[in-house]
Amino acid sequence: MCCSDEKRIYTSEKAPKALAPYSPAVKGGGLIFISGQLGLDPATNQLVEGGFEAECRQALNNLKNLVEAAGSTLDQVVKVTVFLKDINDFARLNSIYAEYFTVNPPARSAFQVAALPKNAAIEIEAIALAPECCCCHQDCCD
Repeated sequence: MCCSDEKRIYTSEKAPKALAPYSPAVKGGGLIFISGQLGLDPATNQLVEGGFEAECRQALNNLKNLVEAAGSTLDQVVKVTVFLKDINDFARLNSIYAEYFTVNPPARSAFQVAALPKNAAIEIEAIALAPECCCCHQDCCD
């Protein structure tokens, strides 16, 4: 079996621990799936202070760190889903988001939701392309 066919779980010291029974990042079938990231400080697993902008930046940093832990980059993100506590934050989201996805941004959906864990203002999940294996040896995707 080629290593791109294996399910692999990724975490990062630079991203918060999972709040429930889920994996922060899973690679399989040539894709990396990043679970929804809140604006949690990885050191405390608590929401950062500073309101929407601070939470948005932290959520994007957490997402970036998990994508990188799985061996990819933000440039390889192909789909993002954003959950907003208040759709009126959409313009502020776009401004900050453009700092992280500067060229050829991924496909994206954004929704207002009734509530988010920890009463967060934003949650962001993503799908990225996994780096291609150089061969079909088991260790080439580590």
